Amino acid sequence: MVQVVPPSDGLSGPRTPVRTCVGCRHRAEQTALLRVAAVDHPDPSQGWLLVPDPQRRRQGRGAYVHLTPQCVTAATQRSAFGRALRRPGRPDTTALEALLGQSD
Repeated sequence: MVQVVPPSDGLSGPRTPVRTCVGCRHRAEQTALLRVAAVDHPDPSQGWLLVPDPQRRRQGRGAYVHLTPQCVTAATQRSAFGRALRRPGRPDTTALEALLGQSD
């Protein structure tokens, strides 16, 4: 479900989509969050991969998270990615953690 925030100045104009971070559960403008998507792992016994989607162009269901270690860790520990993306089991978050390492 797409939610929008009305302009703060009260003037009519373009509205900004709002998403909820799966880590901290706070709502923020879509541009402030990183979209992640689920991709099948090349080895089916390994489950699935969680990949960053900064361009928000990957097909399928996505989840949004603040690009902070706290939010990513909280979402991983609570299995929030699996629930948001409707995938069973825990994902391989290597690609997301690598992106976090670059942003620090």
